[in-house]
Amino acid sequence: MKQANITIVRIYLTEGEKQLNALLKRLRDWEKLRGVTVFRGISGFGDSGVIHNASLLDLSVHLPIVVEFFDLPEKITGVIEHLESFIKPGHMVSWQAQMSIEE
Repeated sequence: MKQANITIVRIYLTEGEKQLNALLKRLRDWEKLRGVTVFRGISGFGDSGVIHNASLLDLSVHLPIVVEFFDLPEKITGVIEHLESFIKPGHMVSWQAQMSIEE
């Protein structure tokens, strides 16, 4: 197997902010990414330091949402530039990785 360089991006949102649908639409329709995965957290805290949990007693809409995707570094560079005005500073991280591909 051959290795290809990729860039992975992870974006941290809060469920109640209602950014998710607009972000997914943008990543699919405008940025033409091959795929995106969304994870819903069961517990977390952000800038406020308040811990939010998923429980029957607390039907919180402030739970963490993580959006993750990857692609070739040159494509991701453009995507990050486009999203910088859409995503709060400090809520988007990226790193380099390798992906196995068929030769």
